[in-house]
Amino acid sequence: MPVDRLHLLVPFALPSAAAASTALAGLEYPALSKLVARASLGEQTIGEDFQRTLPHERWVARAFGAAAPQATASTAGAPGTSGAADDEAPLAPWMLLADGGTPGDATWACVQPVHVRIAHDHLVLIDPASLELADADAAALYAVARPLIEELGVRIEAPTPQRWYLSSEQFGTLAGASPLRASGRNIEIWLPHEAQSGQRSRAWMKVQNEVQMAWFEHPVNEAREARGLPAVNSIWFHAQGALRPVKRAFSRVRSDAAATRGLALASGAELGAAPETFRALAASAGTPTSASHGIAPNNARNSTPDGTGSAGTHANGATLVEIDPFSAAYIQQDWGRWNAAFAQLERDWFAPALAALEARELAELGLTLCGDTGSVTLTATRGDLRKFWRRREFASLIID
Repeated sequence: MPVDRLHLLVPFALPSAAAASTALAGLEYPALSKLVARASLGEQTIGEDFQRTLPHERWVARAFGAAAPQATASTAGAPGTSGAADDEAPLAPWMLLADGGTPGDATWACVQPVHVRIAHDHLVLIDPASLELADADAAALYAVARPLIEELGVRIEAPTPQRWYLSSEQFGTLAGASPLRASGRNIEIWLPHEAQSGQRSRAWMKVQNEVQMAWFEHPVNEAREARGLPAVNSIWFHAQGALRPVKRAFSRVRSDAAATRGLALASGAELGAAPETFRALAASAGTPTSASHGIAPNNARNSTPDGTGSAGTHANGATLVEIDPFSAAYIQQDWGRWNAAFAQLERDWFAPALAALEARELAELGLTLCGDTGSVTLTATRGDLRKFWRRREFASLIID
């Protein structure tokens, strides 16, 4: 098959220790078990409860050089194990690039329309994906918000209806939490704050308040509430950063995530959508897609029209596939749905990938399995599969 080295990045594949017995109940996953048992253990990031970014975001940012390398804590006790994980994932400019915008050298933040629910004594952000917000409705809300934001001296771009991008020196080093990081939680500690001082930004609060007032009793929200849907009553700020040179970490990237796609574009990797199965990947590997935006595949060119590619770097034919069947179920704590997705991942990806490794169709298989705060990376070759004395259990990867 054309793919020689494959790396699978799987967000939310590791349940919390408290939920693990429920999430994994009745599951059989012999292929993943064998891969976990025999593979070489790479980087482990433990993470922290109040980090504003997610482990898969930090991993992809570091892999392409969009964030500083992870420091390894000496107290972790094992090579490649990191404590107090770096919280940097300034991915908004690459998201803007993936959405068809031109970041240039400005600093950008991603802003998304959201619903904030009033709980007993606090406010809770709900998962934006659960809003069921139609593009037409998002565009109508944007049409109202845009002039208000621009009047405050903030540049705004909306290459897609449901992801907007703001740029302003007023926001300084403002740091916001990823929406999925804050979803389902009291938003108080996740609200944007100055990274250096921890103070709230008056400039951002003014922008947010103007939009909230404009959307109160907006026809879009009145129609949504009449259908039993939550109102779109706020906006969420995250991933602020500026474009910087990145490296070509992979020759090919298959992902539906805006940040990963943008980094692939910036690095000059061949880009395509995430395939549904390993077999679909094997059938399509090496075929340039229309999603590549004209960037040459493989090592023909390492820079983009923005000049952000890192010339002279090589990815040794490696392919990155980001598979995300778990996010919504994990955030909603729907472990029955998570369990079903895990079983399908075993059938569609782990079992055929293991078979390809055993048949020498794959030279190397990498897995980065992420949870809510940390991640684990494993790498397996055919030689590793013969190391029968390795007995690592999947449960040992679950992060407390």
